[in-house]
Amino acid sequence: MESMEKIKKTAIIIPARLNSSRLKNKLLLEAKGKPVIQWVYEAATKSKLASKVIVACDSEEIYNTVKGFGGNVEMTSNEHKSGSDRIAEVAKRHPEIEYILNLQGDEPQMSPDVIDSLIDALHNSDADISTLVRKITDKEQIESPNCVKCVFTKDNLALYFSRYPIPYPRNSEETEYFAHIGMYAYKKDSLLKMTSCPMAMIEKTESLEQLRALYNGMTIKIILTNLNPVGIDTIQDFEKFKNIVEN
Repeated sequence: MESMEKIKKTAIIIPARLNSSRLKNKLLLEAKGKPVIQWVYEAATKSKLASKVIVACDSEEIYNTVKGFGGNVEMTSNEHKSGSDRIAEVAKRHPEIEYILNLQGDEPQMSPDVIDSLIDALHNSDADISTLVRKITDKEQIESPNCVKCVFTKDNLALYFSRYPIPYPRNSEETEYFAHIGMYAYKKDSLLKMTSCPMAMIEKTESLEQLRALYNGMTIKIILTNLNPVGIDTIQDFEKFKNIVEN
């Protein structure tokens, strides 16, 4: 177990953007009397390794909502292109923070144990970033551009992420596929380095910000999990989550 001194340097920062292209104001939708952003915040506070949880928002509506349930929240620019840019703005204000976990504001089912596994992996690794993958066999998921696939080395370091099915199944009986789960832990210097780099061609092409890190020679540690969280992108996703917590 990490020393308390080291753990105190770890924060979970939740990027929370009001406007979503697919589901309007989704972080403020309520299930069992609590908005989605509160479910996410409360899951984060159950982490045993992080000493601080901060919501990084771009709107007064989310700011006031988080304040209303007693959460820590900071306003950020509404010009940010990605969640990483948003959390980097907050990280720069906190010299005491050395490790940052980026927990998406639309992932209310993320397990505290999985959060801690990512933080622990980063503390005990030379990698710049750690993230999650799970094995998939479903053909529809493998072929869906909304399901990002990852290939990695024998030492569990990411080689590439793609919306395309990778690796190409030239010998299909040999092929395994792993889906990426978009939660990251960063060393602070690595986060600030990544967000200061210009967007890479591969990042623009695939619309995947983790490719900026790989393009610039940064290392991403891969943690395998069986977790299959319901991220809330559509009203159907929200209704599914609502049914789980209300029943």
